Order: sequence, then C-alpha cells, then structure tokens
Amino acid sequence: MRILVLGAAAGGGFPQWNCNTPGSRRAWREENGAKRRSQASIAVSADGERWLLINASPDFRQQVLALPPLWPQRGLRHSPIEAVLLSSGEIDHIAGLLSMRERQRFDLWASARVHEVLALNPIFDALHPDYVTRKALALDAPVDIDGVDAPLGLRVTAFAVPGKVPLFMESRSESLRGSDEETLGLEVSDGRERFYYIPGCAALTPALRERLRGAALVFFDGTLWRDDEMQRAGVGSKTGARMGHMSIAGGNGDDDAGTLAAFAGLDVRRKLFIHLNTTNPVLDEASPERAQVRAHGWDVAEDGMELTL
Repeated sequence: MRILVLGAAAGGGFPQWNCNTPGSRRAWREENGAKRRSQASIAVSADGERWLLINASPDFRQQVLALPPLWPQRGLRHSPIEAVLLSSGEIDHIAGLLSMRERQRFDLWASARVHEVLALNPIFDALHPDYVTRKALALDAPVDIDGVDAPLGLRVTAFAVPGKVPLFMESRSESLRGSDEETLGLEVSDGRERFYYIPGCAALTPALRERLRGAALVFFDGTLWRDDEMQRAGVGSKTGARMGHMSIAGGNGDDDAGTLAAFAGLDVRRKLFIHLNTTNPVLDEASPERAQVRAHGWDVAEDGMELTL
C-alpha cells in the first residue's frame, strides 16, 4: 500500500488564518522548522494508480495540486481518486466534498449518522447522485472498496472511538446526538498489511488499546499537547476533552492520561500524530515537546509525506 498525507493539521490548518500566536507567527514566516500544514486528510492506494481519499478537507484542491499521483491521468475528465471515506462529520473532514462536485464518479462512504448530517445540509446535493453514490459504513463490518470500474483492492473496517458531535450540530435536537457512529477509527488493509487512521479520539479505551497492539502503523489524534492548551494560549475557552480530543501529554503536561502514556507497551511499529492544532508546540521541530514525542517513538505527520506498507 502507498499512503499519501495530503494534510496533517487540525481544522483551520497551520497557521490558522487568524492565529498570531508565537508558533503560528513562525509558520507564517516559514522559519525555525515551523512547516505549514493544511487540514488533515490521507489517500491510500493498493496499486499506485487508483486512490481512496480519507476525509475531504477544505484544502482539497491545493492538496491535489501538490501531489502529482492525484492529478488527472487520461482523457478530458479523470481523477485517480475513485472513492472517498469520511471518519466524521466535522467541517474539516467534509467541506472538501464541495470541491468534488464536478460530475466525477466516485463512491462516498460514511456512517449512517454522517450521511444524515450531509442530507440535512442541501449544499451537499451538489454531489449529483448520478455520479456520486452514497454508501453506509456499518461498525466492525469489513467492506471492500469499489473503484469506478473495479475494486480498489482495499478493505476498510470502521469502528467507534470516543468522540463528540460536530460543533456546528451541537445546537440541534437530541435525536442527532450521542451516536456511536459520530467519530470513527479506520483499519485499512490490502490483504497483506494493515494500518489504522484515527484523527479524532477522546480516550484510548482498553478495547482500542488491544485493537492497536502490535500494529505496523497508526495515525493518531495529535490535536493538542495538553488539555488546557488553548486556554493557556489565550485563544480559546474549551479544553481538548470538551472538543473530543485526547491530548498528547495529558491534562497538566505530564499526565498519565495523555497519549504518550496510553500507547506505552503497545509495540506499534510506527506512530504518527496527525490533526495537529495551530497551537500545538510539537509543530515546532526545535521544541522540547517535539523532542519528547521523538523520545517516545512518535513522528509528526506533515503534508506531502508518503509511506509504504
């Protein structure tokens, strides 16, 4: 399998358009190892020619421009992206669909709950049903992903992870809240190797720990370094837990509840943080926080990264 990282940042990207914190200022100027990042998304291929897009970020067009394997290859209208899969209904995972409305054939996979969110927003009707087939993912049920003319050779198993309803849906009725399908983790396999993609997760439960034990590769929620990071930076009032994100170092910066501690002993061969908020100090390659994640065997995903399994 080939895996392309289209984007590695959380909603808003790095730097976020209105962020002027010290880390974001370095990214605006592209200095001191502060690489800019677009909003999180990956693409996966079993044959190097046909691709499954996982999450369609608002930065979709610029991400495709930066990655020649995703450019049109033949005819007057073509895309190597032959299927799209959504892990949640968050804006940074669905807004890119509006850039894919140009009557191009692909299947759109998501949980029934996320399809419900899309159906409640008529702007997504721009994805014409004659070209885009919406397919529901059932939890813990492996599905083979079809391409335009033949299967892609990829099997995906979606599973529930602790999370929350998208922010823009929080004011809706209780009937739209509290589903196990709100936030998904994904196991992606080509029949030989498999990896996990979990860009949003509020807690590493015992069941999730066992699922990930011994994995070859895990992309995991790296939104915040510490739970109160945005409050400390003076740019927000919500904690990571309130936003449905587990923090890397935990509540007070060195807490046993953090991701670094939670992954200890799981023997995951390669671990990458993805979906990083613009305030997260691990985005600075020279920071002590970045050194700490390296010491724990983690990498930080960046745009344009390619991995092979």
